[in-house]
Amino acid sequence: MWLQEYVTNNTFQSAQPSCGDVTSSDTKTVSVSASLFHRDAPIVAPYGIVYVPPINEKSVVLPLDSGAVCLGVLSGNATLEEGELMLFSKGGASIVLKNSGEVLINGKVVE
Repeated sequence: MWLQEYVTNNTFQSAQPSCGDVTSSDTKTVSVSASLFHRDAPIVAPYGIVYVPPINEKSVVLPLDSGAVCLGVLSGNATLEEGELMLFSKGGASIVLKNSGEVLINGKVVE
């Protein structure tokens, strides 16, 4: 009886998203050490955007019936106003689309 209760309480829980550290990545998959270790999880990104999450970044993983997917990495601290968009690389390159209509590339206004 106790065994059945243990299995029911500890095995059949719904999958919950978790956050963990990226341990490896390439253009298609990422491995993340979270509450569970997720190996070779596909990377989910908006259409037209491909990225390779850097090692040790905090990543959000969503377990699914067929495995898990990486939903992305947690945003860093950027000075943006509501509605603005920034693309940046680990090396420091950036493009910012401002609400004013300006486009900044590496901090310089491009017209």
